[in-house]
Amino acid sequence: MEFGKIDGGHLTALDFYLPPDRDETRELLSRQQQENSKTSVYVGCAKWGRKDWIGTIYPEGTKESIFLDHYARHFNSIELNATFYRIPSFAQTSSWRKKVGKDFLFCPKVSQVISHIKRLKDSQELVDRFYKGIAGFGENLGPVFLMPHPAIGPKNFDTLRAFLEALPRHVNTFVELRHKDWFENKEVFSEVFALFQQLGIGSVITDAAGRRDCVHMRLTRPEAFIRFVGNGLHPTDYTRVDEWVQRIKMWMESGVRKIYFFMLQQEEIHSPALARYVIQQLNKHCNTALPEPVFVADQSESELPKNASGKN
Repeated sequence: MEFGKIDGGHLTALDFYLPPDRDETRELLSRQQQENSKTSVYVGCAKWGRKDWIGTIYPEGTKESIFLDHYARHFNSIELNATFYRIPSFAQTSSWRKKVGKDFLFCPKVSQVISHIKRLKDSQELVDRFYKGIAGFGENLGPVFLMPHPAIGPKNFDTLRAFLEALPRHVNTFVELRHKDWFENKEVFSEVFALFQQLGIGSVITDAAGRRDCVHMRLTRPEAFIRFVGNGLHPTDYTRVDEWVQRIKMWMESGVRKIYFFMLQQEEIHSPALARYVIQQLNKHCNTALPEPVFVADQSESELPKNASGKN
């Protein structure tokens, strides 16, 4: 994960303070407080196929074929980056669904062929293939996550709007904008996020050290999708999480229906540890009851799963 990466020696000098909620966000949430519905919270990582997690959250000897089985024992969701690199088939996503529990959510990332190669143009056939493929997730399908190519900026507004308007409405979509001009021009910012809200599309908030403009704090539906990019368990990773937990607590009290918090790291070996810290702090401060990931080092031999090799 190279996005927003800066030299580690400069981290302590950065201002990681979370900006206040925008007026539009407060107005949106004020309408939700009357519903008094419980907030669903999902925490996970961006992938499960990590060999360097063997010995951390995967027991020694775990086969790659059952990495997902083990991942789903620790987390209740995943920001599925695998679908960015290859459009999955229905059979493939159906087979993945069978490896997880009924409450686990897959949040698939839109294929790069659509977002980066086609750049949202002339891609309807590919979009149809993508949605047919992810249909295999069934009830385990969470929101779809779209990251347009970073070069897609305000000059491409009409292209973005046409693409979003044509998307199926039966699956929730969240969009992450990266081009800096979306954030630097106040009128453009207001227009594009108003479009998201009008279409019922969520806005991704990405917290990365080197791109503080992406921490925009503009919710466009009563749900939050947070991508947190850590820096190798640097002390600021933990203080940043602490601040997010307090903001999430406030949002939950204000009527946010769903929270998706996905952990990414410049070196992904560190993602499970910081994601566990997120869960611990949410349970402590937000009255959630998320199962806490259990690391191999914390388990006795008798507690380890018996099918680490794929055999019972």
